[in-house]
Amino acid sequence: MAGAVVIGAGPGIGRSVALRFAREGLPITLIARTEATLAAVAAEIGTALALTADVTDEKSLTTALDAATREHGEPDVVIYNAAVIQADAPGELTAEEHLRAWSVNVVGAITTAAHVAPGMAERGSGTIIITGGMPDAIPEYTSLSLGKAGVRALVSLLDKRFGPSGVHVASVTVAGAVAKGTPFDPDDIAEHYWRLHTQPHDGRLREIVHKG
Repeated sequence: MAGAVVIGAGPGIGRSVALRFAREGLPITLIARTEATLAAVAAEIGTALALTADVTDEKSLTTALDAATREHGEPDVVIYNAAVIQADAPGELTAEEHLRAWSVNVVGAITTAAHVAPGMAERGSGTIIITGGMPDAIPEYTSLSLGKAGVRALVSLLDKRFGPSGVHVASVTVAGAVAKGTPFDPDDIAEHYWRLHTQPHDGRLREIVHKG
């Protein structure tokens, strides 16, 4: 197995997804912006390849993805879980702040997919899963609502472009605040990612909504 790449491998969903796939024996690559974010998750897995990259920096991100491929081969599954989660109402952010949030929430996912999907399509298999959210737009979370709407559109576009070649593109839409021991426990949410990755071709879903 060529393994799983988890981008945005922080202590919440990223950690749980990485551990879930590791339990199935897949080699794991963890990608996050800082070594401190990676250290705890990498220590739990023990054998994970831990790489730092800024998802808003195309060269930084693609260099990390290439390093993962050199170590484990073309990935079986890539999970994009990076996001800027912040409270902001319409008009509160500057244009620069909106662009920064959009770069993390959406553009990093485009960069990732553009880099890995062609290889998956050539092979005829592979899974790309993006963490979604905000099934209904909330004015108090404007930049996140816009970003997750962008994710939904991106998954549709990628599915139309690469789905016919055998690539499964999907999202897990999380409709609430993630916290251990709640209906939005990240370990429970992680099961959706494994379910999507292992679905038979004729039963593939493009989105799973976790409502708690």
